[in-house]
Amino acid sequence: MFKKPPINNQIRAAQVRLIDENDQQIGVVALKDALEMAWSKKLDLIQVTDKVNPPVAKIAEFGKYLYNLQKKEKNVHTSEVKGIRLTYNISPHDMETRALNAEKFLKKGDRVKIELRLRGRQKAFGNLSREKVGQFLAILEKHIPYKIDKELKNEMGGFNMIISKK
Repeated sequence: MFKKPPINNQIRAAQVRLIDENDQQIGVVALKDALEMAWSKKLDLIQVTDKVNPPVAKIAEFGKYLYNLQKKEKNVHTSEVKGIRLTYNISPHDMETRALNAEKFLKKGDRVKIELRLRGRQKAFGNLSREKVGQFLAILEKHIPYKIDKELKNEMGGFNMIISKK
C-alpha cells in the first residue's frame, strides 16, 4: 500500500514548485499563493514529491489523484521466472507446444527458465542434450526474439538456462 501525500494545509514548505491542473509547470511559488490558486479553482493542492527542494505540488482533485495512484500501483507487473521443462525424448510437436507457451510467457514480460531433465543413462549424452535445447531455441526464435540471461549450464539433474524478451 502507499502513503497518502500531504494536501493543502498539511504541506510544510515555504515555497513549492507548482504544476496546474493541465500539467503545465507554473514555477516556484509561495505556498500561500499556491493554496489560493487551488482554492479559487475549487481543487486541492497535492504535494507530489518532497525529495527535491522546493517540493513539487500539483493542483488537482485529491480523490481522482488517489484513484490514479492506486490504478498505477495495481498495474505494476513484476517479472517472474516461468519454467519450461523439456525431456530427452521429447517429440517435435511437444517441443512446438512448449515454445508457444514460452512465447506467451515472454510476451507478458516474464523470464523463462528452460530445463532439460536427464535420467540415468541420458546423462552420458550431454552434446545430444545441448542439441535438443538448441532445437527448442530455434523453434522459439521463429515466434519471438529473445536474449539469453543465463547460459546453458549442466547442473545436477540436467541442463538449465534462462531467457528473456529482447
